Amino acid sequence: MPRKFQNPTEDSLTLKLTLGSIAIAFVGLFLVLPLIVVFHEAFKGGLAHAWTTITDPDTLAAIKLSLIAAVIAVPLNTVFGVAAAWCIAKFDFWGKTFLVTLIDLPFSVSPVVVGLVYVLVFGMQGWLGLTLAGYDIQILFALPGIVLATIFVTFPFVARELIPLMVDQGRDEEEAAVSLGASGFQTFLRVTLPNIKWGLLYGILLCNARALGEFGAVSVLSGHIRGETNTMPLHVQLLYDNYDYTGAFVVAAILTLLGLLTLAIKSFLEWRYADELAASHRH
Repeated sequence: MPRKFQNPTEDSLTLKLTLGSIAIAFVGLFLVLPLIVVFHEAFKGGLAHAWTTITDPDTLAAIKLSLIAAVIAVPLNTVFGVAAAWCIAKFDFWGKTFLVTLIDLPFSVSPVVVGLVYVLVFGMQGWLGLTLAGYDIQILFALPGIVLATIFVTFPFVARELIPLMVDQGRDEEEAAVSLGASGFQTFLRVTLPNIKWGLLYGILLCNARALGEFGAVSVLSGHIRGETNTMPLHVQLLYDNYDYTGAFVVAAILTLLGLLTLAIKSFLEWRYADELAASHRH
């Protein structure tokens, strides 16, 4: 006789409690506890010390640099991600699989390796270093290098969020719009964009969170110039190496708050537009 599988909802109470306890313990140990430790250590020296760290010129410069890099990188990756996803999902062409593989490349390559590659290309001993120096263009140890590194490590997020969504939606609506005389831009603006707006927003939020927290590639390219090329993650390392542990945790807490803010925005949008999201998934 064929074996009868039990409905998952009919499992024993003991099994459910065991699995639930393991899941809760795992989340508490590896997610909740580190967050508690970060904020506890940040305010262990008191609010006055935390405020002094936040208002320190070097800390403010690190926050400003991180925000500038994200403000530049995220919109560029958004444009690229939408274009790549639309191209891959809506058109058939030679090399599509290779393009998808390239989009996934930053997920498999260490950020430190990326930084070293940029040094090889733009450094004074690199391929373009002397040429750029002749035009007084500085890539390494300056904002352009930090932005390039941030763009590289974050550019898959928007594209990877949109590609499966747009593939699942198919091409019928776009083809119908074109057959009715709509231009390519009109088709994208009035048909494609409304169908992908929530996936696009999630991709942007993830891209922004990753941009603010990038360490490896930026560390190689920045030169660690205090007050000039240190982003927030690099400033955390600097404070920690200088034995200012409380200050390091204060800056780490700022990064954590930015990440939690991203999560809160995502959760709010899911709650506020739950019906519209459900309709989009059914579509």
